[in-house]
Parts: sequence; structure tokens; C-alpha cells
Amino acid sequence: MKLIRFGNPGTEKPGVVLENGRKIDVSAFGEDFDESFFETGGIARLATWLENNAGSAPEVSDAIRLGPPLIRPSKLICIGLNYADHARESGMDIPKEPVVFFKSTTAIVGPNDDLIIPRGSEKTDWEVELAVVIGKKASYVPLENALDYVAGYVLHNDYSERAYQLERGGQWVKGKSCDTFAPLGPWIATPDEIADVNNLHMWLEVNGERVQNGNTSTLIFNVPFVISYLSELMTLLPGDVISTGTPPGVGLGFKPPRFLKPGDVVELGIEGLGTSRQQAVAYQG
Repeated sequence: MKLIRFGNPGTEKPGVVLENGRKIDVSAFGEDFDESFFETGGIARLATWLENNAGSAPEVSDAIRLGPPLIRPSKLICIGLNYADHARESGMDIPKEPVVFFKSTTAIVGPNDDLIIPRGSEKTDWEVELAVVIGKKASYVPLENALDYVAGYVLHNDYSERAYQLERGGQWVKGKSCDTFAPLGPWIATPDEIADVNNLHMWLEVNGERVQNGNTSTLIFNVPFVISYLSELMTLLPGDVISTGTPPGVGLGFKPPRFLKPGDVVELGIEGLGTSRQQAVAYQG
């Protein structure tokens, strides 16, 4: 199943992308994709509902905006430097344990919404990432059971303002949490949609130039390990999002570095998780 939400910001409705690619409105199911939905087996209940109602559900036009494919989660947790070649291009040591930071959930937007470059920013950067959506409360999860806690997977562009991140106290959350810095989607793909989460091709282009080309097979700490590890540090709640890191090719790694400016277009995708597109615009305030 592929879960979407569509409509204007703040008034999105729940939907599903069917196997034939048709997008339908599932508002009549009576629930949106929030913590309660995931916690109470919502995906299975929705699948049952679709067996009887998919044919009569209203179709969603391709012209309608897609929003984030879930309601704002309690946490958006990120793993830094989780590809060895990205760590090297950033001039940092390959981590012996996962580097963990948070990204403000107010940064979350739809997959094709504009990227707003923060006021005064000169170092806004891109990062294609695989993100995991947690399906049930997780605490002290054994490694061998970790994937049982996954509701689905989603494409994430972990935008970063490198000066805020690295030059203003070394606290990464500062450079990760600006408004629009976490476009998610187009959809959440349930695990049965993904043949092997540890072998997914991922890519990102800036103004049509391919700058990132990677595969989740080269993660230092793979998805099961990350879930188990984080669950030792904090309780993961249904709907929480974990972003697993980016492969090489970010702007910071170029010589000289390359950063985004108004008018630039960023397009990205992960195998099985669709594509997204953001146009950079200047902050207006």
C-alpha cells in the first residue's frame, strides 16, 4: 500500500495510490495518518476497507498538491554520516556509533513544495535520504525483530544550512530545522512494497545535473540496526520518522562547495518510493 495526503497545506486529506497508479481519496475511511492510526493497526484496517470501497472512492487528480504523507509526528530523528564516502567528503571521521540528531517537525512539508532558503543563508545544501516510519511503540527492540516495528518507508530530502550546522556552535539541529527543510513523500510505501530495504537505489539532481547516486546497501548502520539502537536511547512512537543518512554528492563536498540559490530546482528519488521536486525560493518576511 502507498499512503498519500493531498490538498492545501493544513487541510490535507488521506489517500492511497492503488496498484494501477490510480490515486483515491480515502476520507470515508474516517481516519487520517497520525499516531493513533499507526498504533491501532490502521494499515491493516484500511486494507480491509479498500477491498470493499476502493472502486467507489473518489479519484484524486494529478493536479492536486500532495502534502506530507502523514500528520506531523512526535519526532523526526536523523542519522548523520551514515555513508562512509559522505563522511569523507565532509571531512569527518567515519563514525563508530550512529550520529544522532533531531530535525524540527515544523520543517516537514509536501514533496513538491518550495524550498525556502532562510534569511541570510549562503550555504543551503541538499541530501537525499531513505526515511523509516515507525508502526508501533518501540523500546529496547532486539535487532532481529527491528523490522517488525516498521509501518513503511518514505523519501526525504534532509536540507541543511551548513553555516548554521557547523559554524555556529556545532549543533546540527540549527542547520536542519528551518521551515521547508524536510519534504517527505510522495508516499509512504508499506514494507510489502519494498523487496529489500537494504538495496535501494537513490539519486538527486540539481538543475538537471545528477550529483548524488547511491544505494542503501552501503549504509554503515542499516535500517534494523538503527531502529534497535535508537530504541535503546528513547521510546519510538507510532508515526515517528527516522531518516537514515545521505550518500556522497552533497554541495558541501564539492571543491569549491556548491550551495543552493533562488531559482534552483532539486529533484530526487529512491527506488520504490517515487520522486519529489523542490524549487528554491528566497525567504520573504
